[in-house]
Amino acid sequence: MPRLAALTVIVPDYDEAIDYFTSALGFALLEDTRLNESKRWVRVAPPGAETAILLAQPKNEKECAAIGHQTGGRVGFFLETDDFDRDHARMTAAGVTFEESPRTEPYGKVAVFRDAFGNLWDLIEPRR
Repeated sequence: MPRLAALTVIVPDYDEAIDYFTSALGFALLEDTRLNESKRWVRVAPPGAETAILLAQPKNEKECAAIGHQTGGRVGFFLETDDFDRDHARMTAAGVTFEESPRTEPYGKVAVFRDAFGNLWDLIEPRR
C-alpha cells in the first residue's frame, strides 16, 4: 500500500531549519546525510509521525523566491495535537509567531502560525 513518506520545505539554511523544527516545534531529526559539498538529505518529523518533512536548500533563484511562499500564501501545513493549550503555550514560549488568537471551529481548536521561513501552518486539536 502506498504511503506519503515526505514533503519538501525549502529553507535558506539546513542548520537553521533543523534548529527551528527541533527546538521551536518539537520535531525529531530523523536523518541528516551529506550528499555532496552543498546538498544534504535532512528529514524532520513530529514524534511518532509517519510523514516527514524533507528540508531542502534552494539551488536556484526560482527556489529562493519560493521560501515562505510554497503554498501561495495559504496555510499549507497542519500540525495536529492532542492538547492544543499545552502545545500552543510551549510553542509561544519557544518564540513561534502566531498570526491570531486561538479559536474554536466546528472541526476543532486552531490557530495559524508562521514558521521561521514565512510558511503558514495550523496548530490544530481536532474535535473528538
